Amino acid sequence: GLVTDSGVFFIGATMDRLRSPGGCPWDAEQTHASLAPYLVEEAHEVVHAISTGDRAHLAEELGDVLLQVVFHSRVAEEAGEGAFDIDTVAGLLVDKLVRRHPHVFADGEASTPAEVEAAWEVIKAGEKTGTGGGVYADDLLHGIPASLPGRRSP
Repeated sequence: GLVTDSGVFFIGATMDRLRSPGGCPWDAEQTHASLAPYLVEEAHEVVHAISTGDRAHLAEELGDVLLQVVFHSRVAEEAGEGAFDIDTVAGLLVDKLVRRHPHVFADGEASTPAEVEAAWEVIKAGEKTGTGGGVYADDLLHGIPASLPGRRSP
């Protein structure tokens, strides 16, 4: 098939072809809003695949989630002003991982999973309040999707 050892490279190239003139008319007309339900659906399918223990199915469903990330990134890239692309998304992820793992990338201390989790929560809280270098000071519900169903008591 088209994907070889550089499968990640070919994801972008394939999306370029789908969204470009002469590509797929359905893909070309998609927006963040029109794609949102598919992202939710694919996330649920990943959870289902995990529950079945079927690794091949899980790999397929993770690919579908990755497609959504690439698709949204391409839509944003085409938007122009304030746009971002898949490299921006990847860079923000790396920055977040490094920031939230000071015990690996800096002089933080955490030697057990519980200590890592406690430190992670402190760092996330700092990001959300604007004290940890994050951008969420004015958004109290940052990270809580409006589409998330209410949690029921057990």
